[in-house]
Amino acid sequence: MTPQLLPLLMLLLAGPPAAQPAPPTCYSRMLALSREITADSRSLQVTEPSEPCVRYLPRLYLDIHNYCVLAKLRDFVASPQCWKVTRVDALKDKVRKLYTIMNSFCRRDLVFLLDDCNALEYPILVTTVLPDHQS
Repeated sequence: MTPQLLPLLMLLLAGPPAAQPAPPTCYSRMLALSREITADSRSLQVTEPSEPCVRYLPRLYLDIHNYCVLAKLRDFVASPQCWKVTRVDALKDKVRKLYTIMNSFCRRDLVFLLDDCNALEYPILVTTVLPDHQS
């Protein structure tokens, strides 16, 4: 085999370039957005604690497996506007987006495992795990 053919053979054996990963599913999009909103809300409470409107915003510890999350999202969007804090408006836009995704586009993909509104008032320490039915 000649040295000029070796790179060509290596290229052919490598195969086609890897395909793009599959687009996010409704569930993965809701989960990622809820985690992003929770993190942004915590960050906002830490960086803007002196702003009166930030102080009175509902806390956002979201669990998309809790049925009360829909009411929590509605309450947050309905809370008074913070005209001086642009990060609050950006957070409200994300909350509206998540509510729309959960209530419209991905409604059939949701499975609510909890109906505990108090659980959304405090940070989530453990993620919700589906039970193992194989035992």
